[in-house]
Formats: sequence, structure tokens, C-alpha cells
Amino acid sequence: MDDLKINKRLIMTPGPVSVDPRVSQAMSNSILGQFDYEFVDIMNQTMELIRKSFLTKNQWSFPIDGTSRAGLEAVISSIVKPGDEVLVPVIGRFGYLFTELVTRAGGKVHNIHKPMGEVFDQSEIIEALDQYKPKVLAIVHGETSTGRLQPIDQIGRACKERGIYSVVDAVATYQGMVIPVDDWELDAVIGGAQKCLSIPSGITPITFNDRFSDAINERKRVELGIRSTETTEQDHFIRSNYLDLTQLQDYWSPKRLNHHTESTTSIYALYTGLKLALSEGIEARAQRHAFHQEGLKAALKALGLEIYGDESNEMKMVICVNIPEGVEDAPFRNGLLKNYGIEIAGSFGDLQGKIWRIGIMGYAVQKQNILTFLSAFAAYLLSQENIKHLNIADAIKTLVNYYDSNEV
Repeated sequence: MDDLKINKRLIMTPGPVSVDPRVSQAMSNSILGQFDYEFVDIMNQTMELIRKSFLTKNQWSFPIDGTSRAGLEAVISSIVKPGDEVLVPVIGRFGYLFTELVTRAGGKVHNIHKPMGEVFDQSEIIEALDQYKPKVLAIVHGETSTGRLQPIDQIGRACKERGIYSVVDAVATYQGMVIPVDDWELDAVIGGAQKCLSIPSGITPITFNDRFSDAINERKRVELGIRSTETTEQDHFIRSNYLDLTQLQDYWSPKRLNHHTESTTSIYALYTGLKLALSEGIEARAQRHAFHQEGLKAALKALGLEIYGDESNEMKMVICVNIPEGVEDAPFRNGLLKNYGIEIAGSFGDLQGKIWRIGIMGYAVQKQNILTFLSAFAAYLLSQENIKHLNIADAIKTLVNYYDSNEV
């Protein structure tokens, strides 16, 4: 049997991203049983790290075993029962994902839309809350399909004042910028592992407050075989068993309900990734992402590329550029990967084949990686047929001068 061989990559996509070697090392530790007192202690410490990472005091701050989509679906399927009305603002692909999840949960979706590359003024969303009067607002914070950052600092309070539950997809922004959950009065927030946190995909940190907990526990159903004296909802119970937040609350609480077998190595990864992120500092980490994004963006402009979308509301962990005329999207990205070991991303829907998405996320966000990426990307782009008006020297000079003249 041949040994598994993985070639070295510089991943510059909006996820997944390169994993910090210290996380990989932590994952190689011995497996512990899920109710081993040492592992239970790690679980409790991980919950506290999640609270700190979201700047919240929420008791209910724990991970979902599964990718970010599992976290989103757990929250939506637990709060939305058939017939519930949900407002979903759409500024790109992942607003449509929320729409899909709500629809599958039996909810009635009200969408409001902005053209691709734009975001909503928060007053527009609040007006829609008053118009539709939904039970839930489900909103994407960082829309990686377009590279836009949707302002939400006023949304949580507006929802709370109206008796609406706010659900926020912060998968791409988590640990790449400051997300003060309590100050913004958000009810439920889903983070991401495989983006700015720089750990492997497969586990998703979430947090939700007591108000949200009370609402979902009206739908609580404990499965037969482990049910004891709990009052169990007979009609409108949460349909998913695995993604039932009420049973997961019992699993992560001192009850230690035997719900599923926890992914030990994934907890090791999350624990270590959060320790590293918090030791760097939430604000310092956000500044690092913004610093390198600004430098690379200036260099790409100097190269001769056009930045896509409204730059006043851009994510600081993704750069979207218009694909130059005469260059084919997929063949170029495939060639960059095969020839240089560098991966960037295309986009979806109306933007497929029109923009490239360059991720500035987590562990890979270092000066030497950014310089390496720019040099190889620019050289390979210049080698394409029909490409014109690109200036590699100006691009590299711009980036070097930026690093020489500025500090994070």
C-alpha cells in the first residue's frame, strides 16, 4: 500500500485555508474517551474559549460536530418550525443558503435583495423587519461570494426590541475581525473553523443567549432510550436529531447526555486554535488581517487589476478582482495550482467566470506568503495569451514599499 503523499500548497482561497502546524501537532495526541474526566475538562475549557472569542457571556457557547453548514443548519432547524416566517437579506450566495435551510425547515421565507457587490444599509433591514414581522432574521455577516461585509451592529438591538430572533452567519469573519456578540445584542451566531481560525474543517463554534435557548426548548424532544423525566414536545419538536441544539445543550452541560460521540481530535484542534487566536488578541488579529489585505489590494491595483465591488464595505479577509479580459477563469486557476502550488477561488452564479476571490485568512496571512503569492500570481498572469497592460515591477514595488513603510 502506497503512503499518502500530499504536495505543499499555498492556499489563498476564502476557505479552507492552511492549518497552523501547532494545531496539527495537537491533533496527533492520544484519543480520550468522551466522558473521560480529562476530556470533559478540555470540553469545558473549550466552551470558555468560545465565549471569549465571541466576546460574550453566553452560557451556551459550544461547537457543532460538522462543517460550518452543520452549524448554520443546527441553529435554523432548532429555531424555525413549519410555518414560521423568516426574513433573509440576500447580498450573495450564502443568503440563498439561509433561504434553503429555512425552506427545508418548513419556514416561510421573505427575501430582500441587493445587487451583487453591494450591501444593505441597516435601516433598510430594520424597515423590512417592520414590514414582514418575522419570527427570525437570518443574515450573513461576511459574504465571501462577493467579498462584502454587511454591517450588523444595529441589527441585534432592533430585533430584540421587536421580539425577533437574530441569527448571524459569521463563518468567514470569525477571528478575522472583532465580533462583539453581547454589545451587538445578537441572539445566535455561527462561527467558522476552516477560515480565519485556521483549523481543519469539521467542527463549528456557535453561541446563543438564554432568550434564544428558551425559544428552542419549547420544541425540545429527548430521544427514546435516554429519555427520563423530561417534558417532551409531541407535535412541533425539532426534526433533526443530530443537529438538535436542545439535546446538544444537555450534552455540553453537566448532564452529559449521551447524544453522540464527540470528535476528540477536532476538539483538540478547536481548543488549540482558539488558544492561539486569543493569545494573539482579537483586535490584533483583526488588525493583522486588515493590514495585509490593504497591502495586497494596493499591489493588485498597481499590477493593473480592477477590484470588484463597493470597497467601502469590503471584507478584510477576501479580495475580489475582476478577471482580465481574455483570461479564462478555471484554466488559469488550475494552471496556477499545478505550476505554482497556489490556489485561489472563482465565484458563483452571476459572478462565475467574472471574478477571482483571493483569501487573506488566518495562519497564511504573513508577509512572506503574501509576497510569494503576488510574485507567482503576477508572473503566471503575465504569461497568459492576450494579456495586456500589467506591470509586475510596479506591483512588487508597491507591496515591498507598503511593508517597509507600515507596521501592523
